[in-house]
Amino acid sequence: MLKRFPTALLSIALLLNVGLVKADRLILPALEQDRLDKSLLLDIDAADQRLVAVGEQGVIITSDDEGDKWQQAIVPVSAMLTAVHFLNNKRGWAVGHDGVMLSSEDAGSNWQLVLDGNQLNGMRVKAIETSLSELSKQSDVDPIDIETLEYQLEDAQFAKEEGASSPLLDVLFIDSQKGFAVGAYGLLIETKDAGANWHYAGHKLPNPESLHLNRLFYTKQDELFVLGEAGLLLKSNDKGLSWESVVVPYDGSFFAMVESENLFLMGLRGNALKRVKADVWETIELPVKSTINDAVEVDGKVYLVGQGGALLHKTPSGYKAFSKRGLLSYSAVVHVDDQLIAVGEAGVTKIAIEGRAENE
Repeated sequence: MLKRFPTALLSIALLLNVGLVKADRLILPALEQDRLDKSLLLDIDAADQRLVAVGEQGVIITSDDEGDKWQQAIVPVSAMLTAVHFLNNKRGWAVGHDGVMLSSEDAGSNWQLVLDGNQLNGMRVKAIETSLSELSKQSDVDPIDIETLEYQLEDAQFAKEEGASSPLLDVLFIDSQKGFAVGAYGLLIETKDAGANWHYAGHKLPNPESLHLNRLFYTKQDELFVLGEAGLLLKSNDKGLSWESVVVPYDGSFFAMVESENLFLMGLRGNALKRVKADVWETIELPVKSTINDAVEVDGKVYLVGQGGALLHKTPSGYKAFSKRGLLSYSAVVHVDDQLIAVGEAGVTKIAIEGRAENE
């Protein structure tokens, strides 16, 4: 049974001949759920010893005992949440559909709305207008640069008219002050003051077609990557001040990156790449054609999770399946002691690293 949090005395929807009208997800708080660990969950992160997972209808759940028991957080929106990231053991961020960004100061028990898609659309239009105005005043400007910004402005204005519809898909802080969030249609916002203020920067990327941006990753060498669709891979060596495109031998969408002895990149239909030197990437073979959604490194070994219950780990002879494979997809994974905690269509699944799966 689903019910609203007691504090939410709001009208849910109107019943018309076409069915139940969608309620305003930016106003209605998250649904309280009975079986928390069975909710559709899209991401998970750790705030020190606490696990925090996010998913459908604004649901955020926390566990203080390595995923055995879960509590539901207080969340002011019911939009689908796609990603969660903790800067330290108290402060966290979550993003999702309708351009939602949330923050927590108490390790994920309570969340506050920071941004929504309407504000994000306004930021986007203003930032592109400002850049277009500045660029048009330059005498040696390339007409193609003007044309690209004009195209992006037209797209941003259309998005603003459509309302809060564009999703944010990932969020990441690379230090105590600098953070980024990315999303559909080339969305990129950044903060330089620990999230006190956010600014739109998607138009500064080498992404003229405004392709979707799916994931952020920061390496041990201080390289910041953005993983996108249609083979888009962007890299910054100066913490987001400038960006460059990275040429890779695959033109599909990327969703996961992990670092061990090399840097590995995974995406649609089991396509995976390994960086062999500088910006040289080569294809590696996986034993499945499932899309890989996330990856984690544990004591030098890489584990992958994905669609259709895909569970893989890297061995000296290549990637191999491990553990019992279910039918439902995994969307994200973290490592806790001697087990993996994966989330996805089946909710929470605990997977022993030696290969035994529980809660299937």
